[in-house]
Amino acid sequence: MRVVRGRGEDAADDRAVTRFLMEHAGTAGEPAVRVWRPHRQVAFGPRDAHSDGYDAAVAAAREREFPVCERRVGGRPVAYTGDTIAFARIEPVEDERQGIDERYAAVRVSVRDALREVGVGAERGEPDDAFCPGSYSLQAAGGKICGIAQRVTSDAALVAGTVIVDGHDDIGSVLTPVYDALAVPFDPDTVGSIERADGEVDPVAIIMRIEDALVGDHLGSVEWVDDLPTVEWAGE
Repeated sequence: MRVVRGRGEDAADDRAVTRFLMEHAGTAGEPAVRVWRPHRQVAFGPRDAHSDGYDAAVAAAREREFPVCERRVGGRPVAYTGDTIAFARIEPVEDERQGIDERYAAVRVSVRDALREVGVGAERGEPDDAFCPGSYSLQAAGGKICGIAQRVTSDAALVAGTVIVDGHDDIGSVLTPVYDALAVPFDPDTVGSIERADGEVDPVAIIMRIEDALVGDHLGSVEWVDDLPTVEWAGE
């Protein structure tokens, strides 16, 4: 298991690191785990970029001092405050049609167990009109606290998601006009967080809990983003 810590200099570098790990998993057969705090941003999914209100949604995010980016995996927009945690578990696959539900369930349970270790009794599900709706979300104290998505290629699978540590009000405030512009239902009161659920608000400790849970019994080397060969993962 390859464990990578830290983040790139900007959002493009972050995406490039994860893309490199996915390509490496497919060619070298080595799974990887990455848990980190992405830069402040609103990340739009592929469907958003083709919506009539996309330009207005991008402008709304930027007006609130959230840089924007487009991601290859996931659904509707997700906001990162700078303390929001992202996670990715990547593994090689032989048949892209097999194991999708099992991978979703395994990661959801791992993240749920990690959240319980920091005092959050998260359960599967999400409120109506939550951000980036999905079937494998986790909620606590009436709000969505974690969303999970998956991308599968011919030789690798990426299960990735976000965990909201704090700043739920900021996330609700920026996503409200963004979702309005895209004509997608969204209720800012559905944004949960570890803070809102009275959990331990320590991003570094939470990262380590999630990392341990996703790695499990698979021992592996720990690398930092800054130590990866730049030529292999540099952003576009």
